[in-house]
Amino acid sequence: MQQQDGIKDSMNQLVEGRAPEQNDHHGHTAQATPPIVVGRDRKLGRGPAIAGILAALLLGVFIAKGIRTRVYTEETLTTTTRRDAVLSVAVTSPVQGAAAQEITLPANTQAFIDTPIYARTSGYLRKWYADIGTHVYAGQLLAEIETPELDQQVQQAQSDLAAAEANQQLAQITADRWTKLLAKNAVSKQETDQATSDLNARQSVLSAAQANVRRLQQLQGFEKVYAPFDGVITARSVDIGALIQAGDINSPKLELFHMASTGKLRLFVPVPEVYANEVHNGDHVAVTSDAIPDAKFTGTIVRNSDAIDISSRTLNVEVDVINAEHKLFPGQYAFIHLPIPPSNSSMTLPSNTLLFRKEGLRVGVVRDGRVQLAPVQIGQDYGAKVEIISGLAPADQVILNPPDSLAQGERVNVEKGDAQ
Repeated sequence: MQQQDGIKDSMNQLVEGRAPEQNDHHGHTAQATPPIVVGRDRKLGRGPAIAGILAALLLGVFIAKGIRTRVYTEETLTTTTRRDAVLSVAVTSPVQGAAAQEITLPANTQAFIDTPIYARTSGYLRKWYADIGTHVYAGQLLAEIETPELDQQVQQAQSDLAAAEANQQLAQITADRWTKLLAKNAVSKQETDQATSDLNARQSVLSAAQANVRRLQQLQGFEKVYAPFDGVITARSVDIGALIQAGDINSPKLELFHMASTGKLRLFVPVPEVYANEVHNGDHVAVTSDAIPDAKFTGTIVRNSDAIDISSRTLNVEVDVINAEHKLFPGQYAFIHLPIPPSNSSMTLPSNTLLFRKEGLRVGVVRDGRVQLAPVQIGQDYGAKVEIISGLAPADQVILNPPDSLAQGERVNVEKGDAQ
């Protein structure tokens, strides 16, 4: 145990730079031989040098790390700046085939038959049997006219006819007699010819008298005014005792009644020239009116003018509508809903892809990472979308919401996941 303690003390003395103490065989402590000073001096001189080297290396590491961080930061800034300088865009592709469309056009509503009723003979209105709003049928009596003057003319004409018949009979007897006498050479040929000519003249007078009687009798037949077709009385212009003059369309004041056939209506529609080729006789169209918003009628295109009006650039189209319930009225404002079928040769794009430039309408197309300002032609405008007739291919990537400063050949980045 004491020997181990001695060894430990010696090692501590060596560590502290002192010579270890030695004990003689009598137990007394003896001073050991001093250590070699030369070896200690070398040890003490090598420590600061190593520390300096280590400090220099550490400083170099810090400097190198700082330089590397600065270079990396500058490179990152340059890359970010370059990336941010390139415009990022969202793109979409044209949709093949345009959407179906329906255009609404105003129409003038007319009765299928609209006729003024005039008197064909003059006299006084004895009685009328139909007022406005009365639905009448063809042949129904509307009014009676008293014609005293015409009645007298008929009697006179009948008397003239009777006289003509008597004269014709006498001339016939005379001509027959002279013909028989000529066969016996009892009279001359000239006298016989005169009798025959007189017979022909009397027959002509008789025919004229008969025609005059028939004419006056027909005028008498117009004393009663009848409805020419099934319809409704829309106007009555006379009353009992009124003086009636025979008139026509050139004298509207002489109109007795006005009739309209409302079981079927005619609607005349001015179709713009651009839609003229979509009008086909026999097609069915929807008809509406603001007066009855909850009702929808079905009309049929029956005919069109086959010519564009040069003043309005429209095609006049007639649409017939069955109006059995008489919900629509002649003269009422109505609308025709004309369907426009989709076109398979066209495409549609969102409206926010269009660029309005002084050169014309353009869209930005991304090709090989650069912008191409493609000229396009639009057809129908659907609001949120437009029909593209020419200028694009189905696979083109068209820029959405392009800025006004977008330039030809500008480099852009296509945003992932934003294509529509």
